[in-house]
This record gives sequence, structure tokens and C-alpha cells, in this order.
Amino acid sequence: MANWPVDSLAAGDTGRYLSQGMHNMARIGILTCSNATQDLGCSSVSCLADFRKRKGAFSEYPQDEKLTLVGIINCPGCPTLTGPNKLLRRIRALTEFRVDSIHFTYCIKSLCPFKENYKKALEEAFPNIKIIIGTHEEHVTPEEYRKRVKKLFCQTQLTMADVILGKD
Repeated sequence: MANWPVDSLAAGDTGRYLSQGMHNMARIGILTCSNATQDLGCSSVSCLADFRKRKGAFSEYPQDEKLTLVGIINCPGCPTLTGPNKLLRRIRALTEFRVDSIHFTYCIKSLCPFKENYKKALEEAFPNIKIIIGTHEEHVTPEEYRKRVKKLFCQTQLTMADVILGKD
């Protein structure tokens, strides 16, 4: 089995960082909406811009605290009865690398009817990780945002069936 290079905090070497005075560092993970990323092509560009600029939910961190983005992962999709379990399995891609907090994107904040269930499941499973709902600044109301996203989903879209049947 190959050993992939990871930073030394992920590998557990916190002593070196603490002795160098780098203990003022927030290790952040971002959970994105699967529908927004997979179906609508969201690249998380607004979330990442506000992360870099310390805007939106990222403005809550102390200015003297370095923000490190550990990783981004999308949710497991709109759940069945096993939704929280699927999320717990998937979120390990962040928790195994010692995140201090996980931010739910604005898409999840505005669109996801399961966000409170997901938040509760993560808080119970990872009590030492802060779960924060929100990332970038809100430029429109959640209602307007939902309306605009719904419009994207309701557009006529061709599928592979249309190509196979020559309807493209």
C-alpha cells in the first residue's frame, strides 16, 4: 500500500507546530451540496474566495488565527433513511486529517432540508469539531437563491437517452 504524502499535522506531528508557535491555526473543511456541485457545476468559487478574504462565515475567526483549508467534499446527496450514516462515512475524508471545523456551504444552508439532521449527526460523532452552517457572504436572500436554483433544475435538459434516440 502506498504512503501518500500528507502534511505533518495530518500525520499527527503537532509537537513541531506547537513548539514553533503555530498553534493559532484553524484547520477547516468544507462540505458542499452534491446537487450544486454534481448537477449544477458549482466549483465553490464564492466559498473559496470568501475563505481567502475572511468574509462571510470565515470572518468569525480571530484575525491572528491562520486559516488552513484542509479539504472540500460534497455531501452524499439527498438522503434516504441512511443519509446521516452515508455522511458520516464520507466526512472521514476531512476528519481523518484533523479539521477543527467543518463549514456547510451556503448551498446547503439555503437549499438542504436535511442540514439540521446532518449537523446533529456530525456534532454527535465528532464532538471536538465545530460544525458551522455557512461559508460565503449572502448576496441574495435564501428565498431568492432557492427560486433561482429551482429555475436551473427545471430547465429542459437533454440526456444520453436523447442522444441514443437521435433527439439531440
